[in-house]
Amino acid sequence: RLSYVYDFRGPSIALDTACSSSLVTAHLAVQSLRNGECDLALAGGVNLILSPELSVAFSQARMLAPDGRCKTFDAAADGYVRSEGCALLVLRPLAAALADGDRVLAVIRGSALNQDGRSGGLTAPNGPAQEAVLRAALEAAGVAPRDVGYVETHGTGTPLGDPIEVGALGGVFAADRDPANPLAIGSVKTNIGHLEAAAGVASLIKVVL
Repeated sequence: RLSYVYDFRGPSIALDTACSSSLVTAHLAVQSLRNGECDLALAGGVNLILSPELSVAFSQARMLAPDGRCKTFDAAADGYVRSEGCALLVLRPLAAALADGDRVLAVIRGSALNQDGRSGGLTAPNGPAQEAVLRAALEAAGVAPRDVGYVETHGTGTPLGDPIEVGALGGVFAADRDPANPLAIGSVKTNIGHLEAAAGVASLIKVVL
């Protein structure tokens, strides 16, 4: 529909990979730009809570924070907070953007995708799979783990997911790291909640800002 209204050409994809949806759009957009399928790409996501059924189901499953506050990496973390939002990235090849005098806010040097496969449960993350995708992204970007100073995490504020994510980060970034150069981590969900399909691009925009 957006491509029709604005007369966009090239790849036009609506996708659903749950919480990673908008990050996957950025990954695919970068691939399309590198493959010459387009010279400018819009990538992002939107989340609207239009009916109460999912919130009721998540609450009954004890996935949501009873007090309505996201407490990522806190000992009191007890669930996530659903929220609404929409965000888009405008992506171009760096050389083309510089040649045209565009204002460049950030450079995506590399990205990677994978899937958890089988884990402790459908909603339970898989630590080794998280480590694998981190290593793949670092390799694609040509960046050493010790050179990364900050990681914006998924960090939903759940007692199950957060420790697994921190463990995966430690497995990738802790080796050969100078104690004087600690890795800072954070999650925008403590500020704006979990945008679900749009959560990833919100996190990416936070890093850019």
